[in-house]
Amino acid sequence: MKNFLIGGVPEHFNLPWYIALRNKEFQKEGINLRWKDYPGGTGAMAHALRNREIDMAVILTEGIVRDIINGNDSKIVQVFVKSPLLWGIHVAANSDFEAVLDLKGTNAAISRYGSGSHLMAYVNAENHDWNLKTDLKFEVIQDLEGALEGLPKGKGDYFMWEKFMTKPHVDNGTFRLIGESPTPWPSFVIAVHNEVLLENEESVQAILEIINKTTKTFKQIPQIDEMIAERYGQKLEDVREWLSLTSWSNTQLTSEELENIQEKLVELDLIENNIQETSILHQF
Repeated sequence: MKNFLIGGVPEHFNLPWYIALRNKEFQKEGINLRWKDYPGGTGAMAHALRNREIDMAVILTEGIVRDIINGNDSKIVQVFVKSPLLWGIHVAANSDFEAVLDLKGTNAAISRYGSGSHLMAYVNAENHDWNLKTDLKFEVIQDLEGALEGLPKGKGDYFMWEKFMTKPHVDNGTFRLIGESPTPWPSFVIAVHNEVLLENEESVQAILEIINKTTKTFKQIPQIDEMIAERYGQKLEDVREWLSLTSWSNTQLTSEELENIQEKLVELDLIENNIQETSILHQF
């Protein structure tokens, strides 16, 4: 039995992993795969991959591309969720801000530097023609729980997080949703540390085959919408909308997609220059 530790956010995108683990699909192939939740998101997972605290991660595309360019000794092996991630732009319910344009020059609450919430604040700022050097400020709040506690107290002025996972906190009156910002690329990829790829490439391929088989039929699971709603505290109509917008993948990022991501990161001054595709993507 080969041991692997994979990290991911505790969100509905990753429910197929839970189902495959529950059904012992990996064990049937001689693989002891364990899952570790990272509520702190992409920045926390990238750090864990760098330090070999985990072998693999289901991680935001733009975040891991940037971290690999900045020295993370890992590669992307596959797109996991090919549909864009719909980021909600949230403020505290008691905030005076009414529209995204009101947020110019205020503090974006982010989980950590290099995280999705950090990078997407840049994308949102650029979408509104803000000055990226003077109109963007940041307040580190660790994760969604930190934002729920901090924003009502004035720690950060707005918070970008996946719209549907955050919606229960809009419904209960903690946050207000004042805008949305979809990623201009596939949302989640699977990244693996290079040492793991070197030593266990066949096992990594087996893991991908199992999860791809699970995601292929995920939407056809009886009462899957009810299961998601109960597990993640969502309204059934929200889950059904999310399912209609979400699609998984079993293929690698294309050269065009990777080039688009790198060009955007350069444009936003988040990396200095593009690097070779072979340094970021692993082809089996």
